[in-house]
Amino acid sequence: MMTIILAILIGGLFGFALDRVGATNPGYIIRMLNLTNLHLLKTIMLAIGAASLLMFLGILTGLVDVGHLSVKAAYGGVFVGGLLLGTGFALAGYCPGTSLTAAATGRKDALFFILGGLIGAAAYMVTYSGVKATGLLNDIAGGKSTLGSIEGSGYPALFDDLSGEMIGIVIGILFIAIAAVAPSKLR
Repeated sequence: MMTIILAILIGGLFGFALDRVGATNPGYIIRMLNLTNLHLLKTIMLAIGAASLLMFLGILTGLVDVGHLSVKAAYGGVFVGGLLLGTGFALAGYCPGTSLTAAATGRKDALFFILGGLIGAAAYMVTYSGVKATGLLNDIAGGKSTLGSIEGSGYPALFDDLSGEMIGIVIGILFIAIAAVAPSKLR
């Protein structure tokens, strides 16, 4: 029961944060994607960078248990799905998370986006065997692998000689630095 309460609390706080930074407004998202207002992009990069930095520092110091990491498999379908999601994101100004939060704030257009996402998921379920037959769901680049080795994770690394924790820390610092120096508006 405590897990459910914690999930609702964290989800509510995340939704609140999404709304406060403007991610529930499709206009903000579209302006970010056409590079006229980078405020939201800077916020996203700062959040990803901080999370990466904290998580990998936590792993190095033993505060984060590596056993909780879950690496998703890489396969061609992920890239096709990413292109489809990105196209929908650019056209509608929503992604799945922001659409749910926007709907919770009363935006009716978000309900249509959510409905479209559910119809798309149903279409994928119906065509799954055909998609699988194309080979798009076959593992690439080692399937469930990390860029660098992370001791105790059990996942193979694409580059065994590199520390996965250090790669994560460097990427986190780079994202934070880009968020700090990038302008809020290009035009």
